[in-house]
Amino acid sequence: MRKKIIIFKENIANFWKERTNAQKSTLIGSVLALVIVLLAISILSSKSNMVPLYQNLSLQEIGQMKTELDARNVNYELTQGGQTILVPESQVDGLLVDLAASGLPKSGNIDYSFFSENTSWGMTDNEFDMIKLDTMQTELANLMKGIEGIKDAQVMINQPPEPVFIGDEQQEATASIVLHTSPGYQFKDNQLEGLYNLVSKSVPNLTTDNIVIMNQYFEYFDQKSSYSPGSGNTYTQQQNIKKDIERDIQRRVQQMLGTMIGLDKVVASVTTDIDFTQENRIEELVEPVDPDSMEGLPVSVERLTETYTGNPPMAGGAPAGEDDPAAYNAEDANDDGEYEMVKETINNEFDRIQREIVESPYKIRDIGIQVAIDTSKGLDDAGEVQLLSQQEQATVEASVSSILDSIIATSVAAPYEGEAVGENVSIVFQEFNGAEEQQPAPTGIPLWAYIAGGVLLAVILTLLWAVLRRNRDQGEDEDSYQEFMQETAAYDIPELEEEKDTEGTVKRKQLERMAREKPEDFAKLLRSWIAED
Repeated sequence: MRKKIIIFKENIANFWKERTNAQKSTLIGSVLALVIVLLAISILSSKSNMVPLYQNLSLQEIGQMKTELDARNVNYELTQGGQTILVPESQVDGLLVDLAASGLPKSGNIDYSFFSENTSWGMTDNEFDMIKLDTMQTELANLMKGIEGIKDAQVMINQPPEPVFIGDEQQEATASIVLHTSPGYQFKDNQLEGLYNLVSKSVPNLTTDNIVIMNQYFEYFDQKSSYSPGSGNTYTQQQNIKKDIERDIQRRVQQMLGTMIGLDKVVASVTTDIDFTQENRIEELVEPVDPDSMEGLPVSVERLTETYTGNPPMAGGAPAGEDDPAAYNAEDANDDGEYEMVKETINNEFDRIQREIVESPYKIRDIGIQVAIDTSKGLDDAGEVQLLSQQEQATVEASVSSILDSIIATSVAAPYEGEAVGENVSIVFQEFNGAEEQQPAPTGIPLWAYIAGGVLLAVILTLLWAVLRRNRDQGEDEDSYQEFMQETAAYDIPELEEEKDTEGTVKRKQLERMAREKPEDFAKLLRSWIAED
């Protein structure tokens, strides 16, 4: 059996030596490709089809679901930044029912069911007010989630305490709402009006003027209002117009600078000086037809020409004036005389223009823009906050000043000089005390990494098996040789007498010489003899 194994190994070795490098590369590549295909088929066949169990969950809800699925030993995957959880398709229906029966996922928000489940006589007034306010916010958010185009909503209500004394003035409540709208959805005016009224009627002492609604893209949804001169309180109307103008400019500045620097890196404030003077005047102008020559259009022309020649001259001739030359010598009375008189009268007509001008009462006379920019750039490898350098601050300030200068120049009614930008714009660099950004959750290992790792592991195991097999074969050969030598040394073999050089002796010596000098040819000769036998 051992000889057959040795012969098989020799055949393989000879076969491998007889191959060219191209053939060897083809064989190795075929084996590796076969291993890769088998591993890929094994991984893909063992991987089940994953479908969403819940989508658009908060981090708190994802943590609850992850803990529950780990306890149930259910395979799952997290996608979309940890907002969607995937489970095997065969288990999704059963998990939905079981998790709903367990009350999962729990949003952590307090609704009106909290009071029926957690009634206690030891609750203080402050605790009750806080729970009541949180409940009101949750219920209002749930109401808005049911409206078309709204996927999620966060509500923040600021409700002042009730006055203790009768003479104290009741302060108004305020509400700030952030809507997560569906992509591309546009609200109509009547929908926004209904949304404002819904919030206003749900919270005591809350007017629509104290409600701010925006979406996740920092786009505000304003309640449409119209102002007509002469209606309502003039001061209130003017203040509302001033507030709308300032808010519109502030949002445009905030949106533009936020796109450049970052929405959480810049804060803008705008103040304006509005001219509410409404002027009505009538202008009656007379202008020439031709502005270049400053002449009008001729309507009538009268020319009068009078000439006389004869003796004696007419007594009615033109008398000498004071401006006559001093050397002028008067003619004699007997000489002939003549005179000529030309008179021309032209009546011109000019343009007569009458204008009735009514100027708009809302003009921006001046604008002041204040901008605060965060100097922090983030954390370095050591965990320390990196700040903007003086050169970087100067570059940012120049860019922001150019933008604000253009906004002011196109918004102010009076001529605006760019050199005065320092008087209308204030830019401050300061590190913001905001919440640290949450680090994104690490994503899972991709499929190609598993395939590459499997192929590499298979190659390493194959090489390791070949090395161990070769070492084991060499060890067995050495052990067999040592045992043979020990057995041979144990016997005292007498020396043979020298034989005579016969034909058989000569052939034996030739074979021994061939075995020593050319072992490969000797092995082939032995195999041919064995095959003949």
